[in-house]
Amino acid sequence: MSETPSTDISHDQHAVRRQKLADMRTGGFDPFRANVATTHFSQDAKSLHIDGQDYATTVSVAGRLVTFRVQGGSSFVKIQDQQGQIQLYFRRDVLGEDRYGVFKKSLDLGDIIGVTGTLFKTKTGEITVRVDSFTLVSKALRPLPEKWSGLTDSEQIYRQRYLDLIVNQESRHRLMTRSRIVSHIRRFLEDRQFLEVETPVLQAVAGGAAARPFQTHHNTLGVDFVLRISLELYLKRMLVGGYDRVFEIGRNFRNEGVSRRHNPEFTMLEVYQAYSDYRGMMTLVQDLLRSLCQNVLGVSEIKHAASGETIHFGVQWREVRYKDLIIEKTGDAEWFSRSKEEKIAGLQKLGLHADPKWEEFELTNEIFGKLIEPKLIQPTFVTHLPKELCPLAKITADDPTTIDVFELIIGGMEIAPAYSEQNDPDVQRAMFEAQAGEEQQKIDNDFLLALEHGMPPAGGMGIGIDRLCILLTGAESIRDVILYPQLRPGS
Repeated sequence: MSETPSTDISHDQHAVRRQKLADMRTGGFDPFRANVATTHFSQDAKSLHIDGQDYATTVSVAGRLVTFRVQGGSSFVKIQDQQGQIQLYFRRDVLGEDRYGVFKKSLDLGDIIGVTGTLFKTKTGEITVRVDSFTLVSKALRPLPEKWSGLTDSEQIYRQRYLDLIVNQESRHRLMTRSRIVSHIRRFLEDRQFLEVETPVLQAVAGGAAARPFQTHHNTLGVDFVLRISLELYLKRMLVGGYDRVFEIGRNFRNEGVSRRHNPEFTMLEVYQAYSDYRGMMTLVQDLLRSLCQNVLGVSEIKHAASGETIHFGVQWREVRYKDLIIEKTGDAEWFSRSKEEKIAGLQKLGLHADPKWEEFELTNEIFGKLIEPKLIQPTFVTHLPKELCPLAKITADDPTTIDVFELIIGGMEIAPAYSEQNDPDVQRAMFEAQAGEEQQKIDNDFLLALEHGMPPAGGMGIGIDRLCILLTGAESIRDVILYPQLRPGS
């Protein structure tokens, strides 16, 4: 029986569906099948229809009932599968009185069915399956969200993502696009002879970044471990071992804040290429993002959701030094030779908070993070950052206060940092030991031991997959591009 708007609450519908299930089982039918034979997904099936040859092609498809319209002796319904929706046409004179009665009496919106039938085109031009036989393969005991209001509680959207995927086509499309983005990244890198590897999630030292780790305990070994905060140091060990081009797409974990751009559990791509440098990574990331736009999105430009500005990927990307941006924003050509007190006053003049406990590079970086980065909408390589911001990159030959790196900023957020990797073990140790401020981290002596065996010069790059998907899909929040974002446990 079709469901129509009523005053019944969800609990009442649950009871009605439970009774239908009991009646089926009493009649000797179990609606939870082990399998159902299909020949095609919905869109593949529709592509088989040839104009002027109605009822010539037989297909078997399966999916969830998402629309249900009964019209006497015939009914149109739609099912939804991985590829989308397809319309089904049930007729009493085709199915027979008994089976058509079962169809009307037993099925509800949300049920999953399998059908076999022939393709035809309706008068309105919609390719449809005329059903010759059907089977209920999974009874939905709870109703779907009401069609017009849908899911309006954001907490429910993230906690019950499966419902969001059923009823929200925009969310469904966005998260499927994410899967295609990740798949294309793999193919892109493999075509360039990069090897995908897997490195430990449980680590003794939280290295490769400055972040608070999650801690755990290994009962058998009797030692504490942390969940990794970065992929970097183990991938560089692969370079030492003779893997010249490697990448990993994996989860990192940082026991820190939650925001529109931050989730404690997130996905990173890190890629390392021996005998390259940060400029080699510039070429790689430009080619990768242009390929993603062309082959996954089918465009060369996208609209930035927040500003409404069109982001152009096909044109030459801007390159600018970090120091030049700071000097431009402060209007002070001598900024980097100013005292700490003068820099604090400069931040206050710009309307920014300045904590006296901060190091000088942190004061400067507050200007970049709050006033410069959010305004960089078009693809921009910000190069030669202060050496204190990353101890893992080579120091710039003509400026010992900076490192050979870039941060790729698009849409006002960092998409990809990249380095000319530091491969001198003595310099690397000194840079670890000289870290200051919030960038302090425990030294990974095993990594330094690996460097002493010789690591080739290399370019390395990280891309936050979640942020990349925010950019490319126009999502408002990182939660919208993660299938199951972190939430407090439900009651």
